[in-house]
Amino acid sequence: MSDLAQIRPTQRVSVRELFGIDSDLTVPAFAERDAHVPEIDPVYRFNPDVTLAILAGFSRNRRVMLQGLHGTGKSTHVEQVAARLNWPCVRVNLDGHISRLDLVGKDAIVLKDGLQVTEFQEGIVPWALQRPVALLFDEYDAGRPDVMFVIQRILERDGKFTLLDQNRVIEPHPDFRLFATANTVGLGNLTGMYHGTQVLNHAQIDRWNIVATLNYLPREEEVAIVLARVPSMNHEAGRKLVTAMVAMAELTRKGHAAGDLSILMSPRTVITWAENLEIFGDTALAFRLSFLNKCDEVERALVAEYYQRCFDVELAESVMRGAAGTPPA
Repeated sequence: MSDLAQIRPTQRVSVRELFGIDSDLTVPAFAERDAHVPEIDPVYRFNPDVTLAILAGFSRNRRVMLQGLHGTGKSTHVEQVAARLNWPCVRVNLDGHISRLDLVGKDAIVLKDGLQVTEFQEGIVPWALQRPVALLFDEYDAGRPDVMFVIQRILERDGKFTLLDQNRVIEPHPDFRLFATANTVGLGNLTGMYHGTQVLNHAQIDRWNIVATLNYLPREEEVAIVLARVPSMNHEAGRKLVTAMVAMAELTRKGHAAGDLSILMSPRTVITWAENLEIFGDTALAFRLSFLNKCDEVERALVAEYYQRCFDVELAESVMRGAAGTPPA
């Protein structure tokens, strides 16, 4: 730990220069990258408010949770901020298979000098706590209750972590940072979209210093994101087509909000649709393979109506039969 404690940010960078946000804030950054620093995505578009919330986490050691609908880039947002600060970032998905032992650590049998010996292997939490690492808990509201109480110990800004099996108390590194992403902010599966999410202990939610919301962007910004991801469509006809695709996605979101659809198109789905269009060269076929096949059969007529509104053409009967699993005649 003594050597690790010497690893600190060596410079401060301007938020205005690095992220193009109108702010006088400067944040610490590392001069060199290591293996745990995410790769920079040069076309990533930052949400100013959410970016400032994440930067407050890095500069002031605030615990930051990002909440929002799926496909909005919550986890990627944290990773891309870390990438530009050269800050090591480790992402852990709290699915139902992550256990308390995965986080804390466990005894394991290893070979030393040709002999089998029992040795304690640290879990991700004590490992990260001792390093200048941003630990990102993805799908935070899907974690099991026993796992969540392990995390609660480190939510205090200067919270120490006790390894009971080792009779050892770990002091957090001065540049350890903690982030999380969630769809429901611990309220559970209220809409039916996020099966497997849990109702979280309010005392734990209360320990998060900053909760930022990242939802779907205005149409023009979403179009720009899709064009950045699929640059082959960045021409006049392609921009018109992508604008119609985003308009289609917006209708599914409104339909879901009204209770007419059980699923919706996220920005991730629109990007997938554009990428599949590159492959198949057919807008309707790419739409079926990217989204329509995911819809409940009774909802596909409404989705087809949305499609007709946006593209001024009806989905071919063969496409609808293909979506329903019946081969075209």
